[in-house]
Order: sequence, then structure tokens, then C-alpha cells
Amino acid sequence: MPKVNLTVNGKPVSADIEARTLLVTMLRETLKLTGTHVGCDTSQCGACVVHVDGKAVKSCTMLAVQADGARVVTIEGLATDGTLHPMQEAFRENHGLQCGFCTPGMIMTAVDLVNREGNELDEHAIREGLEGNLCRCTGYHNIVKSIAAGARAMKGKRRAA
Repeated sequence: MPKVNLTVNGKPVSADIEARTLLVTMLRETLKLTGTHVGCDTSQCGACVVHVDGKAVKSCTMLAVQADGARVVTIEGLATDGTLHPMQEAFRENHGLQCGFCTPGMIMTAVDLVNREGNELDEHAIREGLEGNLCRCTGYHNIVKSIAAGARAMKGKRRAA
């Protein structure tokens, strides 16, 4: 079995895993970081989005060995010293979730979108940026509102995630 070495949420980790192990499986089952969800296993829903070397990745379609040596940030790694990331806070304040299943992937995608596109996102840009994320509970109105608020709150606080 190959050994995989990663930095996950700022901490070095290493594990002996089967070569066919998906990154999402390593995160959830080996590292017990269950905030990253498995929704479809086909890269359709976006519930498994994490950041790998600063870019949003659907972890259900990436082998853990492909991430060897990478920096991985999960939803658990966004908060700092018990303080929610501005995007997490915006989702809380703007009721951007219902059941919460899609929320971690939505937030990770949103942070990546802001880091790529900037803080002044209109509704069209947000909806387009969420193309690969599905919510089965809402009409996306409060999710879009949350991302717009989170983007504004991240202004000047943009950080690699």
C-alpha cells in the first residue's frame, strides 16, 4: 500500500492507503474529517468539494495518491481559533442552508469563487460559479445571498484555503 503525505487543515498527516482510495474516503474514514460529504460519487453534486493547493476540487473524483504532497483544506479547516470564516458566518447569518448536507461543498466552492473572481460578485456570477453544486432543499436564493455577503465580508481578508 502506498503512503500518502498531505498537509490537511495546516497539519501534516500521513497514511498507508490502498492505491484506489478516493481523497474523500481518506478524509472521512482515515482522518475522520466528516464535514466533507459524499453525495453522489459521480462528481455531480459538489458535496465533497475541498481545496487542494488552493483550488476547489471534487474529492470524490480524485485519488488520495494524486494529492500526495498537497495542501488540503476541508470545511473543518476554514474557521480560525474558533471564529467562523466570513463565508461560513454569511451562510449562518443569511440562512444559506436548510438540511445542511450541501453546505460544506457550497461554502468551499464559494470561497474558491471569491478567491478567483473577487469580492464583487453579482447573482449571475454566483449562480454560474455554483454550477457543479446541487442543493435539493432550496431554490438557491439564500445561498446566493449568503455568498454575496460572504464575498463582501472576505474583502481584505482573502486567504488561501
